[in-house]
Formats: sequence, structure tokens, C-alpha cells
Amino acid sequence: RWQKVLYERQPFPDNYVDQRFLEELRKNVHARQYRYQAVVFQSGAVVQQLCSVCVFVLTWWYMDAGMLSPQGLFGAALVSSVLGYVLFDAVDGGAGRWASGRTRWADLKSTLVFTAFTYGFSPVLKTLTESISTDTIYAMSALMLLGHLIFFDYGANAAIVSSTLSLNMAIFASVCLASRLPRSLHAFVMVTFAMQIFALWPMLQKKLKARTPRCYVGVTVLFALAALAGLATVSSVGAVLFASLLLAISCLCPYCLIRLQLLKDNIHGPWDEAEIKEDLSRFLM
Repeated sequence: RWQKVLYERQPFPDNYVDQRFLEELRKNVHARQYRYQAVVFQSGAVVQQLCSVCVFVLTWWYMDAGMLSPQGLFGAALVSSVLGYVLFDAVDGGAGRWASGRTRWADLKSTLVFTAFTYGFSPVLKTLTESISTDTIYAMSALMLLGHLIFFDYGANAAIVSSTLSLNMAIFASVCLASRLPRSLHAFVMVTFAMQIFALWPMLQKKLKARTPRCYVGVTVLFALAALAGLATVSSVGAVLFASLLLAISCLCPYCLIRLQLLKDNIHGPWDEAEIKEDLSRFLM
């Protein structure tokens, strides 16, 4: 009788296997079964980040065209930041703050320090890229925002995810675009707004997503509608294309993912690589 061993001589060819060999065949052992509603819910992170980039670019365009004053943007950003700060603590009753050990006074000091440094260096930010052509600035900003979207932490455990790199690329894009605004005050407000929408807003999103899923869905829908309304004032064709992109990401892509899951045919059996499951730490002492 044939045995699956290599240390004994058997009257069979080296590549011989009997019918018992396929008895251990298993298919799709580690395949995950997704639900359409769950995938649509998870796609909200991508939709919100696309809308964040859209809102940021629209805000810059309004300021560059003189349709939005820096004082008005700074006031609106300040009010929204205070409301978001209160909501961030109210969602979990301050449990996250107590766990991190961070006080409101520490948050206020960090905010004041960042605001003071940004305002002090705003003339430098305004003149930092004067020697670079405007077309190059726009190209670098587009590439940086694209990299921000690629490396952003959407909740997936992947090697490409890097929250630090994603935030740095977004801030770099904001500095490049702010250097093309009329005054230093415009540059200061633009960089401050970029920090709010690319650093603080995603933190509130994650808290809402974990604590109040229904509120998270409502905020996502309202934020997407606001971004589309703002884009429609600049380009109706762009608004239609952007709406199509959001619908494809939130509705079409989850459907395609679930359909493709049915076509999975991963096989597992005795031909897989051996896995040592025993704890070998005692041999390393």
C-alpha cells in the first residue's frame, strides 16, 4: 500500500499518488462571505475622503477667484471645529479622552501653538514656491492629493496604508496651492483649513463609524451632497462625473466584489506548505 513518505523505498514512481490523496481537498477555506449592506457601509470611508479632497479644492478655487474671504473661511472653520470637538467627546461620553489621558487644556495649547506657528510662517509659505511655475504647482498638488487618497487609512490592514504619509502629502499639496493665493492671510487660512479637513475630520469620522453607524451614514450622505452642490456651482459636467464616481464606488463596486466572490476556487490540501503550529519559543531561550 502506498504511503505518503519519502524516507522509505516503495514500488511506485516518485510522482505517484493514490485516490486517497484528494480526500483532503478543501476549497475556499479562508474565503470571506460579504454582505452587500456591509460592503456599502465600509465604502463610506472612500466616499468621504474623496469628498474631503473635492471640498478642499473647491475652497481653494473660491478663495483664488475672490468669491470667499479668508476671514469668512476662518470663522466657518473655527465654528465647525468647536462643534466637531464637542461632538467627538459627546459620542462616547469622554471615554476615549479618559483612556488617552489627554486634557482639554492640552488640546487648547496644541491648537494655539499650531495656529501661532502657521500664522508666523505664512509669509514664508506664500513665497516658498515663487520660483516654480504655476503649472508645475498644479501638477504637484494633483499628484500629492492622489497619493493622499492612495495611502489613506480606510480601515484595511495592508502594507500600502500609511496615515502619516497620507497626511504629509495632503499638507504638502495645501502648501503648494496656498502659495498661489493673493496674500499671506489666504495662505495661513488655507493651510489651517487643510489640517482641519485632512487630520481632524477623519478622526471624527472614525469615532462616528465605531459608535453611531446610523449617524455616520447620515453625515456621509450630507457631506457628499454638499460636495456635489459646491462642485455644481463650478462645473455641472464635473458634478455629474463626480456623482457617477461616488455611486460607482458606493454601489457598483460592492456589487462587483460580491459577485466575484462566487467565482473563487482556492484549493487547499496535503500539497500545501507545511505549517509549524507548535510553540518553538523554548528552543530560542
